[in-house]
Amino acid sequence: MSSPNTETLTQMIEEISQKLNMLNVGVIKAEDFSDEKIEDLTYLHSMVMKKESFSPSEMQAIAQELASLRK
Repeated sequence: MSSPNTETLTQMIEEISQKLNMLNVGVIKAEDFSDEKIEDLTYLHSMVMKKESFSPSEMQAIAQELASLRK
């Protein structure tokens, strides 16, 4: 059974991927992130969800930030 944090991580990652129209959604999985990073991921999620659109450089920066948050 998944922990609440894992379920929360999964939901946030899916929402970020959908908002950014990421093509390789399967590349980013909740298992790749530590529960210790949930606060950072929550901040990134709230920032992404507030914006209507993103420039290519913003999308790249967000993808890099997601990569840096991985285990």
